[in-house]
Amino acid sequence: MKNLLQRLRDMFTGSRADDYADLEQDYAYDEEYDEEDPGDIDGQRQLFTALDIGTAFAKAMIVEVSGDHAEVLGVGRHPQSYAHMSDGIVTDIPGVIANCNEALLKAEQAAGGVIAPSAVIGIAGELVKGSSTTVSKQRAQPTKQITAEELESLITAAQERLLKMAKERIAAETGYGNIDVRLTNAAVISVRIDGQLVTNPIGFRGRHFALTLFSAFAPLTQLGAIETVAQGLDLTLVTIVAEPYALARCLSSNASADSGAIFIDVGGGTTDIALVRQGGIEETRVFALGGRAFTRRIATSKGIPIKEAERLKISYSNGDLNGNSHDEIQAILAPECQTWMDSVELLIEELSKGELLPPAIYIVGGGSALIDLHQRLESFPWTERLPFSRQPIIRAVQPEMVGSILDHAGMLVSGQDITPMALAYQAVELNNDNNVLERALDRVINAMHI
Repeated sequence: MKNLLQRLRDMFTGSRADDYADLEQDYAYDEEYDEEDPGDIDGQRQLFTALDIGTAFAKAMIVEVSGDHAEVLGVGRHPQSYAHMSDGIVTDIPGVIANCNEALLKAEQAAGGVIAPSAVIGIAGELVKGSSTTVSKQRAQPTKQITAEELESLITAAQERLLKMAKERIAAETGYGNIDVRLTNAAVISVRIDGQLVTNPIGFRGRHFALTLFSAFAPLTQLGAIETVAQGLDLTLVTIVAEPYALARCLSSNASADSGAIFIDVGGGTTDIALVRQGGIEETRVFALGGRAFTRRIATSKGIPIKEAERLKISYSNGDLNGNSHDEIQAILAPECQTWMDSVELLIEELSKGELLPPAIYIVGGGSALIDLHQRLESFPWTERLPFSRQPIIRAVQPEMVGSILDHAGMLVSGQDITPMALAYQAVELNNDNNVLERALDRVINAMHI
């Protein structure tokens, strides 16, 4: 969990650098993070704002971090206009600032007037790319102790490979080969010495030294938009987090650490998928089909306004429609649901890379309330079509299942609250990340200016 603004110092040149100079100064960050906590605004309480800038809703959550958990103090939501967001991407910065401000004011009011300037903000969209890679070396002197320099050299090789992969994927999807991308998140998944898993390789001896690293990258344009939103809200941007990554980090501790899980987040504009194996996130994928697509299908088919179609979809999802009305909406949504399921199958197949997949699928997000999606997942012939050893369990994640985020006031009520909870969990990790691997990763990232 790396501070994004610390790594954006050389992002802009010329006049753009002047435009962002004041912003960077406001968000100045001590490289020794553990010595001065940005959430510790009054010397005692560690307060953070988690901001989920969703396609359908802006969601703000104020939390107080203590040890390995965070307590929810206030929650606020405000709808986004179709003109302000598209498929998880900000398309109108002033409009998004206004919507997020409304959500933030509601959260602050619910928190009894508590203000938390330090912010963790999520980023989504099809061009957010998360992957893992394993690099290894045969050491010429296996009896010599492994040094910090050797560790950083291996991390650098992995990070360079992942950056190259992200640039190539974004170039292939956009048709532009010179789009600037920046790192949003990175984590060392595992380190092995002669096949033995270790948490700190320094001082070990051995011939075969292997490291697996996960990194998520996003286009500079998207990151700059979120940075500007934070500035417009008077928030100190601690980090921007790829939402599939945040979701997997938050929920993987609740899933089976040994077998792993697949997490599917159905938002308003996108569906995010993350694969976790053996407690570590391996890959993420995003495709541009979410709750709004189902709403548009109803509006087009019935010739009604979007707002009326949204109310009809919600009534259908809640089971309030019966008889012909229920059957009509089910038939209207069937083609879109099949397209969604086909996309899920395709991306999970990509994630698997031909290896056995974990037998658990967790679904979250506001769009997951549509029962048809659950039915498609439940009835899909997983073992026949993909490398599952057995039919996976399909489980909808509810807020009470996330043990690290405490909600004593009962403000979190549905699957749409899981993503902001996952962002809040990043604040917890920020306060607790201080081991050898993370410090080495910090130094590599700072040296690479990514």
